[in-house]
Amino acid sequence: MTIRILIMGLPGSGKTTLAVNLAYAIRQLGKTVEWHNADAVRKLHNDWDFTNEGRIRQSIRMCDLASASTSDIVICDFVCPLVVMRENYAANFLIWVDTVTSSNYADTDQLFQEPKFYDVRVTSKLADIWTPQIIAQLFLKE
Repeated sequence: MTIRILIMGLPGSGKTTLAVNLAYAIRQLGKTVEWHNADAVRKLHNDWDFTNEGRIRQSIRMCDLASASTSDIVICDFVCPLVVMRENYAANFLIWVDTVTSSNYADTDQLFQEPKFYDVRVTSKLADIWTPQIIAQLFLKE
């Protein structure tokens, strides 16, 4: 079974940097990893619709990509501001990157619902420090 990781948080919080570090570190452990970045997926689909409907469509798209994965682990990093979006993605492991209180996108900031449940809450932009902690938690949960 593929472990589905969601790295979520406000724009500019460090999600992508953390995803890159985490994917690299997990590969070093001999696991196969697939990583999907929301901006790259939007670009691929030429879909820059940030209405609620567009955001929900994106969460379903990210879920579909994760569901199609045959890797040991799939990582998706995206803002995921609404609870329904997190439910759509159905992560096995949720990382909340809580390093900023606002972004360059006031509409996203206003929409953002802090998660009540998560596996790891990242509180600084020090991906090198958080990566081993996340890996320890991730493989404890396995």
